[in-house]
Amino acid sequence: MKLFIDTADLKEIREIASWGIIEGATTNPTLISQQEGHPHEILRQICEIVNGPVSAEVVSQDCEGMVEEARELSKIHKHIVIKIPFGIEGLKAVKKLSEEGIRTNVTLVFSPSQALMAARAGASFISPFVGRLDDISNNGMEIVAQIVDIFNNYPDIKTQVIVASIRHPMHVVEAALIGAPIATVPPKVLRQMVKHPLTDIGIERFLKDWEKVKDRLK
Repeated sequence: MKLFIDTADLKEIREIASWGIIEGATTNPTLISQQEGHPHEILRQICEIVNGPVSAEVVSQDCEGMVEEARELSKIHKHIVIKIPFGIEGLKAVKKLSEEGIRTNVTLVFSPSQALMAARAGASFISPFVGRLDDISNNGMEIVAQIVDIFNNYPDIKTQVIVASIRHPMHVVEAALIGAPIATVPPKVLRQMVKHPLTDIGIERFLKDWEKVKDRLK
């Protein structure tokens, strides 16, 4: 499973990209608004850092506006993927953009039927929101599993699932066990994934033991 980073914070992206684990990024209007600078320049820099798909979201609510925005955003960098919110107007926009060769990521997906419709409209990616489903007492990962199964049943579906709204490391593990191709993960959760108390204890013990033999190196 590929790991994308879910943020527009350039400092965080540079640091975590240096770990060698990140193959793409996702942003949204909220994440972009929290950063200083022109949104297009922020997106361009993210593309250069991660060297993989970077989702940039439209804010128009109608098909025509979405398509117009998408065309402009796609000029920023070859790695830009246009994030389109699910809905009838969104599906229309995805269809048009697919025909123009512009990649899309249909976001705010909460059911297998929505995912299937987005895939048939020509979406390159779809993003089911696990955490938000969990928040309303639905099993978010079960929805993801159903979507992955449906897509696997039909070889002509090329749409990739990006598991989004990740809240904790177990969401990442569960997504990988399901066979989801991508998870987009906030920096906080990526840092949590690194940590394990037994790793820290092991390093501490090794260093203490090494202190006993340091004099032999003189």
